[in-house]
Amino acid sequence: MPPPLGELEAEVMDQVWLQREATVRSVLEALNATSERARAYTTVMTVMSNLERKAMLSRRRDGKTDVYRPTVPREDYVEARARIEAGALVGRFGESALMAFAREIERIDPERRERLRRLGRDG
Repeated sequence: MPPPLGELEAEVMDQVWLQREATVRSVLEALNATSERARAYTTVMTVMSNLERKAMLSRRRDGKTDVYRPTVPREDYVEARARIEAGALVGRFGESALMAFAREIERIDPERRERLRRLGRDG
């Protein structure tokens, strides 16, 4: 069961998924290039170590540098978390949650709705 991610953990994971292999420095530079809030090297290093502990990242040593890789593809993580979150909502709110999902499906554009139907049949 993949763990939920905090905001910074999710930002770090997005960068590692994008880079496929990443160092603390490469993630730090990417985060700082796209954010108004500068992150510290030690903050990103701690987050990446925590993600390794949570089994979201694996680490290998390349000389003096740690190189991280995601342990699960982004699509698999998102799908698993969506199942967990949707199941929790249905468990907590029952029929009301199901009705809310049904209403949301009806609000999206027909092309996207058809893609969802095909995914449901294939999955």
